[in-house]
Amino acid sequence: MAASRGMETEGSNAVLSAQELDKDNVSMFPGFKDADAFVKHGLGTVVSVTKASSNLPQSGDEYDLYRSFPGFRSFCEAQGDRLLQCMSQLMRHHGCRPLTRDQNRLTGLEESFDLVVDSNDVILERVGILLDEASGLNRSQQPVMPVGFQPPKTVVSSWNRKGRDPARKSASETFRLLQAKNIPRPQLKFQEKVDNNNTPFVSKIFIKPNAMKPLPSYFSNKRSRKERPEDLDIPAALADFVHQQRTQEDMDDMFAHPYQHELDHLSMPESFVSKPEPQMFKPISETSCKFIDTLEDLVALNERLAKTSEFAVDLEHHSYRSFLGLTCLMQISTRDEDYIIDTLELRSEMYILNETFTDPSIVKVFHGADSDVEWLQRDFGLYVVQLFDTHQAARAASLGRHSLDHLLKTYCDVSSDKRYQLADWRIRPLPVEMFQYARADTHYLLYIYDRMRADLFEAANGQHSLVQSVWLRSRDLSLKVYVKPLFTEHSYMEVYRKQKRTFNTQQLTAFRLLYAWRDRLGRQEDESTGYILPTHMMIKISEELPKMPQGVAACCNPVPPLVLQQINELHLLVQQARDMPLLKAEVLAEKKKGFTPKRKAEVSLFGPHDASRVSESGVPESPSPGVEEKRGVLFSEDDNTGDTEAISHLSASAKITLFADPDSHKEGGDSFTVAQQKACRIMESFQNPFRMYLPSKDNNIHISKTAKYDPTSKVYEISNRWKLQSMEQQKKEAEAQREARVRAKEAARKAAEEKQKVEQDYQASLKDVKTVRQQAQMAANQGAKKREGDRDDLPEKPPKAKKKAAKPAPPDSAPPVGTFKPYDYSQAQLKVFSGGKTKEGTQFDPNRHAEGPGRKKTSKSQKIKPSAGNKSMSYLSGKSERGFRHNWPKR
Repeated sequence: MAASRGMETEGSNAVLSAQELDKDNVSMFPGFKDADAFVKHGLGTVVSVTKASSNLPQSGDEYDLYRSFPGFRSFCEAQGDRLLQCMSQLMRHHGCRPLTRDQNRLTGLEESFDLVVDSNDVILERVGILLDEASGLNRSQQPVMPVGFQPPKTVVSSWNRKGRDPARKSASETFRLLQAKNIPRPQLKFQEKVDNNNTPFVSKIFIKPNAMKPLPSYFSNKRSRKERPEDLDIPAALADFVHQQRTQEDMDDMFAHPYQHELDHLSMPESFVSKPEPQMFKPISETSCKFIDTLEDLVALNERLAKTSEFAVDLEHHSYRSFLGLTCLMQISTRDEDYIIDTLELRSEMYILNETFTDPSIVKVFHGADSDVEWLQRDFGLYVVQLFDTHQAARAASLGRHSLDHLLKTYCDVSSDKRYQLADWRIRPLPVEMFQYARADTHYLLYIYDRMRADLFEAANGQHSLVQSVWLRSRDLSLKVYVKPLFTEHSYMEVYRKQKRTFNTQQLTAFRLLYAWRDRLGRQEDESTGYILPTHMMIKISEELPKMPQGVAACCNPVPPLVLQQINELHLLVQQARDMPLLKAEVLAEKKKGFTPKRKAEVSLFGPHDASRVSESGVPESPSPGVEEKRGVLFSEDDNTGDTEAISHLSASAKITLFADPDSHKEGGDSFTVAQQKACRIMESFQNPFRMYLPSKDNNIHISKTAKYDPTSKVYEISNRWKLQSMEQQKKEAEAQREARVRAKEAARKAAEEKQKVEQDYQASLKDVKTVRQQAQMAANQGAKKREGDRDDLPEKPPKAKKKAAKPAPPDSAPPVGTFKPYDYSQAQLKVFSGGKTKEGTQFDPNRHAEGPGRKKTSKSQKIKPSAGNKSMSYLSGKSERGFRHNWPKR
């Protein structure tokens, strides 16, 4: 097949050569009329070879039979060498690696097959290129250039294709995604490192120009605190909190908007009261534009802006290679000049512009300032006072579209070029195309600002009501405070709910561990979560739960660089998730639905959406007019008294009684059980930490849902653990701990004194106590004296005749006093120990007959003498006579 494809290739080359040479009447095929005859001959040869190959013996028994003949074997080897030589020549001709005979027997066949496959691919690709050129298509390739000198790549896909303009019959344009390879990271040049710690954001401002209320000392002394050596090893936000604890400052100053007071007392400019006269913009070609990347130029720009009454501002942001994002460019345009500021180079000096950005006499025109206001606070500590947002004006004017592209087309008849919208704005030096694109964003914005104010006056019949509403909305945007994304134990659930998928316990555990790993690595390396591990890849890994590290990489296409570096750690996390007990997905789905149980209406014929019982005023009608309705609130300080069972309709919302006062339970405390009384005592000792933040009884305050994300609100303080206790509470706790330590020391001192006194009394009592050896010696002496006295008191009796009388001891042989002498029991009267006649016991004895009437006494000779070796004294061994016939009673 390779030979036939090679013949086809040579034939196609011959066709092209013949077409060119026929024009010059030059023949390159000796023996053939023209190229067609040569191709026809070649194809006939290939067909005949194919037919001949089909007549060869098939593999199997038939081929083995022919192979057994030496002639057939030698012929096959010769033809095989010839074919291999021919194939090697074709492969060399096309620049491929030729075949070799001297190869390993085990792997030689596989290697040869791979070489043939690669050669066929190269030959067929070359044939396709030549055929395309013959049909008129030119595939001229660009020259290969180094990575640093390659032009920006244009990514063409369905998501960035721009629709064709029907007025122009040109091909569809595409957006250009400029990517910079091997670019040095600008974060490395920052004087102040980026704070990616999992702590709340603290403003960078330390100077407050145009202030009606002075800047708190916390911010003004911020830079001097950074020089303290004890705070160098802790994060910036944590160092600020430590300093706040040291100086006992109010915690609200750390997270409040520095210009909150100024914005609250801000008045609308006088130019907004009357209809403006639009001032036409200058053409870009006639307007100068200056690129500012030095401190001197920035100071000069600030002085020029201070002399103007309005200027336009826009920002260019990059978020793919940074965890929090970077503001790369700032564009400022006045009526006469355009400026582009390199904010990566002047990041630590941008605070100088606060003098003009916070001046209430100068209007700052933005378009879509929602994100721009937060980026200015996060990166530069800049705040905006007297803002006008053209996006809010477009919404107030009820335009069909609110984008800047639409406003430029409507008011300026300019088609903006959005091909560089997805470009990497970290590229330095900035390309000319990107420079012109950034400049055009603010060059026409002041003229649009004039035209939109005029349209708003016309829409409001010459009144400034719509302009005032836009100004108020813009002021609210200026009050926004940047909130750093914080990682919590349940942060992964927000991403999981957006996916609309159901995981079991193992998959959900893997998703949670991967989410935590991605967040930790992103903060550490200052990379975005999308760069480290995109969400769809994380979902894929969590679903598959691969058993091998190669499976983790197979779930990512393309594999992110940090995933390849941390592939083993990711595999361990997946294995940890696989070790979790497996639960059904339905159980997790029920847990995911929510924590509020479904409530059933007390009236079976009435539902929460039943409109039949609702009056025209919107208030539900009560079936019983005598029942008093109470308004439901979120947190209530009132006693939970009242007959709730009497209300048979849903006339009040749910009421949380977790923090309610336990006074309502005191009345019925006598009827409570022991456990219920104990619970009441616990509830009485519990103090509500939210009492100071709850609405009063008379004033019904509305709490915004976004309050928990606003650092200026009290709810945000509660959400942080280290904000829960106020300074007074901490002082009280410290005082209580100090008093407890004093009492503990006093109690320990008294206990030590008592212990010492007891030891002294014990030692004193041991002086009069004799030792055990002394007590034993005294007891022995007393026993000896007692035995001597008993021996003297006993009466002397003559011994029996049978026994030999003992000789009396001579008086001279008496032992001396104080020496031990054994007692002579031969002189003692042993009858003293025998006692009198024993009493007959009342215990039953089978060997003894009852002495009743008509019975004879048993003689002494007939009595059975118990043996001395019996162990039991209650039953005497012997032969019982009750069972014998002669002892039976007579009739």
